[in-house]
Amino acid sequence: MSNRFYAVCGILEIDGKILFVRHTYGQAKNRILIPGGYVKEGELPTDAVKREFFEETTVKAEAVSVFSIQFKTDQWCVVFRLRYVDGEPKSDGYENSEVLLLTPEEAIERPDITNMSRAILKAYIADRDNSLEKGEYRSISLKPGEYEIFGV
Repeated sequence: MSNRFYAVCGILEIDGKILFVRHTYGQAKNRILIPGGYVKEGELPTDAVKREFFEETTVKAEAVSVFSIQFKTDQWCVVFRLRYVDGEPKSDGYENSEVLLLTPEEAIERPDITNMSRAILKAYIADRDNSLEKGEYRSISLKPGEYEIFGV
């Protein structure tokens, strides 16, 4: 079951370029943005961003750090930095009509990029390493796969 309260998206760099999709619905219709989506019930945000990237672009990627978090009164969105694992970027033909690989500098100059993606990329250009790395903390009450911690 999906929800509209918890969302994820990610910055994935492939050969010096960031992966974007052209959205097909909602407020972002016909605009480019970094891929993402909603976290399913019982799913860790890192698993959700991995799933969303694969569903939307057929690319396998893994979260390595938290780059930023957007909070709204009715939703939060974690922005991950991702590591490319495998796959040739392709549109899913449903949620997006196109995938693009652009440098951050090219992307922020485009009139068809979403405001949130532009703001994220401006921060990324200013300091790519400004992120919380995945920590090694081991919980005594939770099993691996039930939790993750960043910045510790």
